[in-house]
Amino acid sequence: MSKLANLRAQRDTVAKKVHDLNNKYPADQRMPAAEAGQLDTLLAEVESIDAEIAREQRVAQLAGENPDNQHQVAVAAATRPGGAQTDEGAALRAMLTGGLMALTSEQRTAMAARVNPDIRAAMSTTTGAEGGYTVATEFNRTLIQAMKAAYAVRSVASGIQTSTGAQMLFPTADSTAEEGEIVGQNTLATVGETAFGQASLDVYKYSSKSIALPFELLQDSMFNVEGYISNLLLLRKGRIQNRHHTVGTGSGQPRGIVTAATAGKIGAAGQTLTVTYEDLVELEHSVDPFYRTTGKWMMHDDTLKVLRKIKDNNGRPIFVPGYEQGNPGGAPDRLMGREIVINQHMPVMAANAKSILFGDFSKYLIRDVMDTTVFRMTDSAFTLKGQVGFVAFSRSGANMVDVGGAIKYYQNSAS
Repeated sequence: MSKLANLRAQRDTVAKKVHDLNNKYPADQRMPAAEAGQLDTLLAEVESIDAEIAREQRVAQLAGENPDNQHQVAVAAATRPGGAQTDEGAALRAMLTGGLMALTSEQRTAMAARVNPDIRAAMSTTTGAEGGYTVATEFNRTLIQAMKAAYAVRSVASGIQTSTGAQMLFPTADSTAEEGEIVGQNTLATVGETAFGQASLDVYKYSSKSIALPFELLQDSMFNVEGYISNLLLLRKGRIQNRHHTVGTGSGQPRGIVTAATAGKIGAAGQTLTVTYEDLVELEHSVDPFYRTTGKWMMHDDTLKVLRKIKDNNGRPIFVPGYEQGNPGGAPDRLMGREIVINQHMPVMAANAKSILFGDFSKYLIRDVMDTTVFRMTDSAFTLKGQVGFVAFSRSGANMVDVGGAIKYYQNSAS
């Protein structure tokens, strides 16, 4: 068992004890002093283990942020044994290793049927080593699912895939205050038209930046070149898109979930780095009950560190650590009984920072256009280094499609 896996197992054991002890008494009953002290000791142990886990994860994150180590991680993943290769996967591998001229006639025909005219023009025999390859839907779907599992906003947002990047306008309306009426016989019903707005779900072109591979890896039949490209796309596209999905301005990039949310609670003077239990209650109840039933918290891990020390009015911790996450019988980390989503692109607590979100994140919609185009480059800039270059492009956008206040934020005070 790895060190990280061992630490997580230790955390599960202690967190289960916390969970059982915390549920021993009703939420509105003060826990006896002896058991409250035991609970504090267990929580301190969880916090200590979490600090060790965070250090291990930070080492791994730093390795991923280093371009050289990104390459090593992707190579390691790409050289693992895989299952049977699909026809689409075989065609992609042929293009990546040998260019478009390496495709069979059947593969070229199948590919030409799904690319746009500009790319098809680049598929002539005179530019066979260059040209663009519009990868199969299977590859794109797998990439999107991997990003959904790995990146915070995609893990809780709604998603759609479209075949083109044409502008899409979604109707928006705030119907949380609307209700019907009682009318008498032969009495006209009151006009109660809903006021609709529009939210545009535009897409933007994302680039993987250039990816270089040495000739030797391309010549190695055991090297899964398409797996390598997929892993780097996951790392590079996932990070920039999660940043935009979180704090994107909406101008030349998607409108992020923080940008689109509305104010639920603003901290009192002096709370530039803090939040109170009462603030969190106010934030939770600023969201309409219709959305609150499926509400979750979203914050940076540094913010969670602050919240873990807060207790409710009965002296009980509002943070309950989870155990065996994702397994039957397990439980996720919870704050005031609701699930927590950690997003490292969320603002940390600071003056005027919108540091905590609460609400129904399914009202944030991510749109992906169902094609990723990979270009293979063999010009002198790469050849003199014994490399082949690749660059991938895809289109994606996101926006909030609800104006009823499904997601609200807590904002730290200005001073």
